[in-house]
Amino acid sequence: MQNNDAALDFILQTDWAHLPQDVQHQAKRCLLDTLGALLAGHQTPVAKLLHTFALDQFKGDEASILVRGGRTAAAGAALVNGFAANALDIDDGYRPIKGHPGACILPVILAAGEIIPGTSGPDFLAALVVGYEIAIRAGLIRHATSTTYHSSGSWGAIGGAAAAGKLLRLDRNEMGHALGAAEYHAPIAPMMKCIEHPAMGKDSIGWGCLVAMMSAKLAAGGFTGSNPIFDDAPENEWIDSLGRTYAMLNLYYKPYAACRWAQPGIDGALQIMTAHNIDPGEIEKITVFTFAESAALSTSYPKDTEQAQYNIAFPIAAALLDGEVGPAQVLAPRLAGKDIHAMMDRIRIVAEDRFQTEFPAKAESEVEITTATGAVYNSGVMAARWDAHGSPPTDAELEQKFLWLVTPILGKASANALVNLTRTFDQEENLKALIKLCLP
Repeated sequence: MQNNDAALDFILQTDWAHLPQDVQHQAKRCLLDTLGALLAGHQTPVAKLLHTFALDQFKGDEASILVRGGRTAAAGAALVNGFAANALDIDDGYRPIKGHPGACILPVILAAGEIIPGTSGPDFLAALVVGYEIAIRAGLIRHATSTTYHSSGSWGAIGGAAAAGKLLRLDRNEMGHALGAAEYHAPIAPMMKCIEHPAMGKDSIGWGCLVAMMSAKLAAGGFTGSNPIFDDAPENEWIDSLGRTYAMLNLYYKPYAACRWAQPGIDGALQIMTAHNIDPGEIEKITVFTFAESAALSTSYPKDTEQAQYNIAFPIAAALLDGEVGPAQVLAPRLAGKDIHAMMDRIRIVAEDRFQTEFPAKAESEVEITTATGAVYNSGVMAARWDAHGSPPTDAELEQKFLWLVTPILGKASANALVNLTRTFDQEENLKALIKLCLP
């Protein structure tokens, strides 16, 4: 039980005031970025569907469904906001576990924080940090002990339960049962199946948030869970490092609403276009050299937003024509644009071993563009932008991304107010201002 005890110590003993300054700063960045993804994600068909479903199936008045409005039982709000947080695939990630911790945590603590009226900004941010760190460790263990690449919900549910349980003030025994229940009931979803055949289930994050919230509340009522995952760790250092090394400092952020594996190709194509002042109409052929997982992404014309995101040709074509890949590109009517489809027809994807050796520590690609005149331009090797090992985004860049995503949803005044609120969220006495600004 040594590792489980260490994990419980970290969850229960972590408090905002004693976290390192760089971790506090990163927590506010994570809050802003994941919140932006969540709010913008409510534009999607899946968020609309889940909103209607939760209002019908999770009746209650514990927590808010953001943007669309309405209150449900906490589990229902976590479910809907969880689906929205990952709906545009523009939320943060941690490369060694090939998944998205932030979207697994924020929807859960938003719901848990509303259950406890006295949840303060420092309480909320400390739970956010705990959730990230526990989820990432659970992800490392999940992938080290299984040959299948599992979705984020499979390990994110454990981090979400830890974060929710902290806000619900579970005792040590209850917290252990919450973690065990979350692990046992989490969606053990084979990720590549949904990449090869994109669907609304995506990274199973919505279901993971549901399991996390229910596990914490059930444990508070006496539900018993199995022995948590942490004693299964093949490397004790993963758990021993809790409170000493903060994995969330090594997150990547996403500038585009597309699978991370496609993003080096997007940047490579845009770099060539900018450097050589090429007009999209001049392009004869685009070749993307990349790793196998990236090459496995679809190149077919997408029929819905999920297919647009789990695609490598579509976001590159959209970026070349529109200069961005966001909600405006991956939602109707733009995802059916004939000009985008015509550009997709010029793209060829080639998997090469030289990129495979670096994956998943790095996601790299190289782009070659041939023009109608026969000129050939090469991007050189491109890493996915805003990676921890490269150049993480500045605060200003993350704030600009947030405004780009949220202003069309909530308006300029509310979007700017949310940016300002996250900067000083550790001074908030409760969540009322945050929730109010996220509602219509």
